Parts: sequence; C-alpha cells; structure tokens
Amino acid sequence: MDYTKKIIRQSNYWYNDGLKKARIRDMSGAIVSLRRSLQYNKGNVTARNLLGLVYYGRGEVVEALVEWIISKNLRPKNNLANAYLQNIQHSARGLEVINQSIKRYNQCLVYCQQNGEDMAIIQLKKVTVSHPTFLKAHQLLALLYLHTKQYAKAQQVLTKARKLDTTNEITLRYMHELTQIRGKKAKKPENKGTKKKKRKKETIEYSLGNETIIQPAHRMVKEIAGRFTLMNIVLGMAIGAAIVWFLIMPAVDESKSDKRNREVLEYSERINGLEAQLSAVTRTLDSYRADSADSEEAVQTAAATAESYEALMTASEQYSSGSYTEDSIADLLLNINRGALGENGQERYDDLTESVYPVACSSNYESGTASYNVANYDTAIEALSKVVRMDESYDDGGALLTLGLACLDNGDPESATNYLKRVNELFPDGEYGEEARTKLDEIAAAASQNTEE
Repeated sequence: MDYTKKIIRQSNYWYNDGLKKARIRDMSGAIVSLRRSLQYNKGNVTARNLLGLVYYGRGEVVEALVEWIISKNLRPKNNLANAYLQNIQHSARGLEVINQSIKRYNQCLVYCQQNGEDMAIIQLKKVTVSHPTFLKAHQLLALLYLHTKQYAKAQQVLTKARKLDTTNEITLRYMHELTQIRGKKAKKPENKGTKKKKRKKETIEYSLGNETIIQPAHRMVKEIAGRFTLMNIVLGMAIGAAIVWFLIMPAVDESKSDKRNREVLEYSERINGLEAQLSAVTRTLDSYRADSADSEEAVQTAAATAESYEALMTASEQYSSGSYTEDSIADLLLNINRGALGENGQERYDDLTESVYPVACSSNYESGTASYNVANYDTAIEALSKVVRMDESYDDGGALLTLGLACLDNGDPESATNYLKRVNELFPDGEYGEEARTKLDEIAAAASQNTEE
C-alpha cells in the first residue's frame, strides 16, 4: 500500500507542477512535467487531459487527440476528454482548417528544401492566419525571415511565438540569433578627429555706404542661370531624353517582368492548390487511418499497463492480508505483464513471485499429477500449465513431462511434442529427458504410419 501511495503522490506532484507551468504559458516545461506524471501513473486521467490541452494550445491537434482518446478509453464516464472530443467533432469546419494548415506547413518544408523561400513565406503567412496557435508554423516563418534578412518581421513573428510558449527552446534560440545579428549591425561611434564638412555659404554680403546689405545666395545663381536660359533648355531636353531612355524604360521593363513573375507565382500557387484538392481525400483518409492505428495501439498499451498495475496492487493487498491462498494470488500474478511495469513495480512483482510461486507450484503440481493419474486430462493440463508458466524447470522437468503426456493422451500430439522437446532441451541427461525422447519417437512413428496409410 505504501508503494502504491508513493507512486500516486509522485504522479500528482508532477501534475501540479505541469499545471503551474501551463498557467504561465510555459508549454514546453508543462509537457515535460506532465509526461513525468504519466510515467508514474499512466492512469492519471487528469494529467493526460491537461497534456492534451497543452498540445492543443501549441497547435499540435493530432497529439492532443491521441491523449484525449487514451483518456476516454481509460475512463469512459465522468471524463472531460469526452467534452473536448465532442467539441472538435462538432466543429468539422475548424478541423478541416487545421488539417489544411498542417498540409500547407508540410508543403512549406518541401519548398525550403527546394530553395523556394518566397513560396514558403506566402504559404506560412496563410497558415498563421488560419491557425494562429500553430507554434511550429510561426517558428518556421521567423526562420525564413531571418534567412532573407527581414529582421523586423522576424521580430514580430517571434514575439507571437513566445506568447504561445514562453520557454520554447527553438523560439529562444531564434531570438538570441536575431539579437546577435542586430548587435553586429549597430553603428560604430564616429572618430573625434573627423573633420566637419564645411557648410556652404547660404548668403551674400556687400556694403552700400555705411550699411551692409545681406541677400540670399540663390539670387546670384538665378541671375547667372538667366544668362544661360537657352543652354539650360537644350541641356534639359538632352537630360530628359537620357532619363527616359536609360532609367524609365528599364523601370517599365522591370515592372512588366515583375508582373509576369507574380502571375507565374500566382498560377503556380493555383496549380498546387488544385493538386492538393485532388489528393486531399486520399491523404486525409490515410492520415485518419494512421492516427487511428497509432491511437488504438496507444490505447491498448495503456489498457494493458493499467490492468497490470491493478492486478499487482490487488495481489499485493491479498498477500498482505493473509486471507488468500497462494494459488489465487498466483492466478493474479500470471496475468501481469512484467515489462509494462516501472522499475519499482517490477521489484514488487519479483518479491511477490518469489514468495507465492513455490507454494502455488507445489499445490498445482500435486493436483495436476493426481488428475492425470485418474485420466482427468483437462484438469491436469490446466493445473500443470500454471506450474510451467511459473517455473518451467519445476521438479527437474517433471511438470513439463507430465503436461506433455497429458496433452498426448488428450489427443493433442502437437502440443505434446512441443512440451516433450522442451524437456529434452533442458534436461537431456536426466530421467525425464530420456522418457521424453522415447515418447517423441513414438509420436514420430505414429505420424509416419498414418502418412503411409
């Protein structure tokens, strides 16, 4: 009982730690704590439901659904996971938007591998608008902005990403990288010895009698320019023609080229959209099948683990009470999957088997042998099978041999052959090994005779 309470106490501790971190949007830390909680107690439905909510808060809907489905199977009634799943099922449009966002995100990864950063940025902008909590999409968009030196936009996206998960390692790494880049681009202070540029004289001063007359300098320029009016007109026409030929025309051509590029990009995007629509049904079906298979496997594993722990706790309670026989306790222990238990669970399981199995083997071996001697083969097989599962080498192969003989006399030569071969493998030089070889020869001779007939 103390062992069970300790497991539950540790699981609840890590659940409370995960809850605290989730409240301050420390999603990464919450996931680590909640996973530890489930390591101690896989049947902690409250922790599993919160883990699903944390995944959902980061836009990882598939992971959230897996946790809620497992939780629902562990506790079909009075479970918040039922409400979460119903809300998603009733929002078919929202689920389709999430599905399309995930597909676009995966396509953006392909664009990045093909050096198509522009296409990836366009698609990721749509993803972050349609699915604003998709953390991975924000992070990839920020990375592309950093790669294309759009640092202001990268800062905006990283700020949104950090609001979704305040301690995410990838987000913090990108923000650190952005800070370093901006630090390198900071302007260096000017040298004190730099000469100041001389300001142009903006006024003209001259004396008239005892008075000083100040006039703007541009008036003189205007007077000089007036003398060369015709020359300025001709020169202006020449410069205008040169501007049209060398500057405006290339700009027009470049504008047309940019327009064609945008049209090609738009058509390419439409083509990709049409291709995605054509294969959407197939890919969605495959995705649902894969998710269903993974969820079913996870549910089965969780159920087997829960059953093993429940049987272990029941067996431990029965053994401590002293009110149950070793045979009944052994039946519980035989149904436990030792590999599904944690380290402490396996230690408790080994302690129980060391105490219970010897007594249970003796009792079942005695009753099985007695049943075999009176030709009650079904009862003998049932009892001796338990003995072999608890201790295959019991009585130096006597249990295996008697079980094989019972199967043979009961009309099951195939099972009898397997048990007798095992006796011969484990005890080839013993009395039981010699008897097993004799019976195997008889079985082979009988099979050969039946084949000839």
